[in-house]
Amino acid sequence: MKVLIIEDESAALRNLKAVINEVAADMEIVGETDSIVDSIGWLETHAMPDLIFMDIHLADGSAFEIFEHVNITCPIIFTTAYDEYALRAFNVYSIAYLLKPISGSDLRKALDKLEDLCSRRTEPVPPTDLTGILRELKREESYKTHFLVPVKGDRLRPVSVGTILFFYISDGLVKAVDENHEEYVFPQSLDELSEQLNPREFFRANRQYLLSRKAVRDISLWFNGRLAVNLCVPTAERVIISKAKVAEFKDWF
Repeated sequence: MKVLIIEDESAALRNLKAVINEVAADMEIVGETDSIVDSIGWLETHAMPDLIFMDIHLADGSAFEIFEHVNITCPIIFTTAYDEYALRAFNVYSIAYLLKPISGSDLRKALDKLEDLCSRRTEPVPPTDLTGILRELKREESYKTHFLVPVKGDRLRPVSVGTILFFYISDGLVKAVDENHEEYVFPQSLDELSEQLNPREFFRANRQYLLSRKAVRDISLWFNGRLAVNLCVPTAERVIISKAKVAEFKDWF
């Protein structure tokens, strides 16, 4: 199997090559690149390899830019030091996603999965929809992780999304409550926040509330097949999940 390695960290490259030699000594490393520009140049001037190991974050930008210039038609095993934003995409599309430092067992599992996928196909095509994966990954990368929120006077306060329990509408204003039970007024609408935040982390319970899991103390069965979500911070209104959204809420939670 001929492989290309796209990696800009020398220590990570040495580790990956050592693990490849340990687990799959028959692999032939036909190329090594460390940037978007070099990777595009290599792919444009060489035959497509059988497999690419691709670091997501390169010195000159995101590796996803490579796909805007080159039509890659082989499977890819992504490697990265970041563990959250792409896991769901790879689980859905069955492409391996290895966290650094890569171990022999991680690589073995990835190659076993790749071998299994390829054995089910008769045509020499990639074992997944790379365009769909890239679209999902770019969407994951674009979700907000921090906000600059106006506070008293002319100041802006940085607020981490990870500290927010829930957003809600009160007196026509969108507010957020964090883990310290502090409250902030947001200029965005709840609809805009729903688009900006990762739907794996926040659920639009109804027109008034956008919840994180950490906000939920417990859940009560409510009338007509609905659910009442009891929050860890007392609220003036009961948070009701409609019957139509109960199944979606349970799947999310």
